[in-house]
Amino acid sequence: MSHFSIMLVPDTGQTKTYRLSKMRLRLVILSALLLLSFGFLGVYGLFSNYKLRDDLILSQTTIQKERQRFAQLKSDFEAQLKEEEDKMAVYARSLGQMQARLSRLDSLGKRLVEASPALAKSEFNFDVQPAFGGPRIPDENHTADIQLFDQVKYIDAQISSLNTQLIAVDYILQDNIDEKNARPHTWPSEGGWLSSHFGLRTDPFTAKKAMHRGIDIANRLGAPVLAGSRGIVVYAGKMKDYGYLVEVEHGYGYRTRYGHMSAITVSVGDVVEAGQMVGRVGSSGRSTGPHLHYEVRRNSQALNPEKFLPRS
Repeated sequence: MSHFSIMLVPDTGQTKTYRLSKMRLRLVILSALLLLSFGFLGVYGLFSNYKLRDDLILSQTTIQKERQRFAQLKSDFEAQLKEEEDKMAVYARSLGQMQARLSRLDSLGKRLVEASPALAKSEFNFDVQPAFGGPRIPDENHTADIQLFDQVKYIDAQISSLNTQLIAVDYILQDNIDEKNARPHTWPSEGGWLSSHFGLRTDPFTAKKAMHRGIDIANRLGAPVLAGSRGIVVYAGKMKDYGYLVEVEHGYGYRTRYGHMSAITVSVGDVVEAGQMVGRVGSSGRSTGPHLHYEVRRNSQALNPEKFLPRS
């Protein structure tokens, strides 16, 4: 068997000789190569580990950004959905109010036609659907909105038709009453005293300046509230801020309102005479105590009721 000698010659001292067989030399070389390979693998693994860590950090950052973007999209969508729901609620509420108004107008119109022989029932027929129409362009993305919008348009058209007929009724009724008698002219309650005037005043709830479109007449709880002149009841029920309210149409554009009452004693369509009781003094609605809120309007414009009160 052949051998190999490896000599180590130091700068100083004795030379050392190592005698290896061919097999052992191969083992030494193989061991060295394995160690070198493992070293390279270790370095590569360490480098790969750092790269993997960087990739993982990048992935986590990307996921975090996507989550934030998704959260923003979700928030925007929820806000848009809430806005649409609020819009639908407004449509539905408006539709309900219009339907209630239509019902009152319809009831009033029927009673007026029945009560007046001067009105032709064929001309003022409140049971016949008003004639209107037109094409509808469907929109698949907003079906619910369109249905509500169509209902609102339908109700609004009916109200317009009824208003037109009631205006005609008002002119016919004016033939039986002159403007002097239509004009409010009586004290609107049994007793009481003027506690708040028409115009700018300090609001009792906010302490800020606010327009007062009527007068307040303080009185005992339950005192009779009286019609300012002859007319027809066009509203009798609860109204926001006013509480229990009666509104009377007198002709020639005059209307009176009686608010904050504790009880109502008339119905829509009733014909009332000047001084006739329409309700009782109360403190319903936006009120601080028993009193009557009294308004006079002409052609929808608020007037100072003090000018229509009797001087004595």
